[in-house]
Amino acid sequence: MFRRILDSAWFYFALAGALVLLAALTQFEVRIPTREKAPISELAKLRERDDINVVFLLIDTLRSDRLGAYGYERPTSPLIDEIASHGIVFDRVVAQSSWTKTSMASLWTGTHPVKNGVLRYNHVLPEEAVVPAELFREAGFRTVGLWRNGWVEPNFGFAQGFEVYVRPTPGAERARIHRQSQSTSPLTGTDEDMVMSAVDFLHQFRDERFFLYMHFMDIHQYVYDDYSAIFGTSYSDAYDQSIHWTDRLLGVLFESLREEDLLKKTIVVIASDHGEAFLEHGSEGHARNLYREVAYVPWVMSLPFLVDGGVRVPDTVSNADIWPTLLDIVGLPPLPGADGVSLLPLMLETGGETPSEPTAPLLRPVYAQLQKGWGRPKAEPQFLVSVTDGDRRYIARFGGADDEELFDHGSDPSEQRNLIEEDGADPADLRELAAAYMESGGEPPWGTQAGEVELDEMRLNHLRALGYVIKP
Repeated sequence: MFRRILDSAWFYFALAGALVLLAALTQFEVRIPTREKAPISELAKLRERDDINVVFLLIDTLRSDRLGAYGYERPTSPLIDEIASHGIVFDRVVAQSSWTKTSMASLWTGTHPVKNGVLRYNHVLPEEAVVPAELFREAGFRTVGLWRNGWVEPNFGFAQGFEVYVRPTPGAERARIHRQSQSTSPLTGTDEDMVMSAVDFLHQFRDERFFLYMHFMDIHQYVYDDYSAIFGTSYSDAYDQSIHWTDRLLGVLFESLREEDLLKKTIVVIASDHGEAFLEHGSEGHARNLYREVAYVPWVMSLPFLVDGGVRVPDTVSNADIWPTLLDIVGLPPLPGADGVSLLPLMLETGGETPSEPTAPLLRPVYAQLQKGWGRPKAEPQFLVSVTDGDRRYIARFGGADDEELFDHGSDPSEQRNLIEEDGADPADLRELAAAYMESGGEPPWGTQAGEVELDEMRLNHLRALGYVIKP
């Protein structure tokens, strides 16, 4: 019954009620609390409850430093900022790559790219890999994935464990929507279509326990409407305007959670797969390097209760930590062989509580990886690897030229001064960590190497429409 409802045209076209909510986009005001205040210690008790839902909002291409909650001066994200003020914010989060497929494979499995092996455009996460949706479904949750990015299509292995995994049917293009994309054939529809589908899902299944994943794409495509056209006309301005538009869409989703009385029993996570560059290091976009602008992403959590003043975790963590942490919070089994760790003890300690378990290492190294030429299978393999250890960030190339860079975020947060060239610094310890990382691959914890899939021209053109260069 559930599958038939979501697959039917009714699910996507009988959404007139959702349009009433979406009309509020032009006059949306932040007003979401409607939960009781509680100390952060209540977080450790959520695993004892049998009514907790999880909504995972992956906002593609969202760099953390463009949000007010992370210190940005423009009012791009009032809703996210409000959530952060009484939720949990991780100040320094490193994505495991700077393009979607590699980053998402690491996020869903909690493993580093060197271990899971999903590095090229045609790589597939194997069925043997264990992902969170499978664990939720085995525990009796409804599992629904709504996505708009072709890199997470089912043929790449990302539908595992989802009872329903669909790209929402686009509605008619609306005149008020602006799209600034360097692509000649951008995606049809907008994230508004996905939010309407999610609102209807929440209304229909509010009395069942669920895990809902939504993969937003409008920021990737620089989409916004007239109401969000408030910053300017450059690509960087359009990017900020698309964040403002997406923030308002999140407001519609949170308003639906409030109206369905779900906020008090739902964990909502806001995360991203990578950031976006605006010539900070000579290029625009992403998937080319591992500098901070493309690697540092937000991680904000709304809890079933309000934490007075919120909790900010200052330690450097990784996207690979997200699902080990969430599964621990809701009391589900851990991901096998994960490189990421549960940060629940760290959150409790940061919030002033004494955890019952040892805290995660506060200064452990965090890694990211990018295979150069990932869209050209005939290219010789070269890899960029970054190691972040406290304020120090080291980036090295393996294969080809032996380039290496060292930055100090304490004095140079935008990574403009390579201390190896300018000061003669010797990052011997970080160089050893990077080399050890590259040697730590081998067999994935699920025992099967990443597979490959042959993509037809239609799929290749769809992926090229996202702005990527793919030359099979």
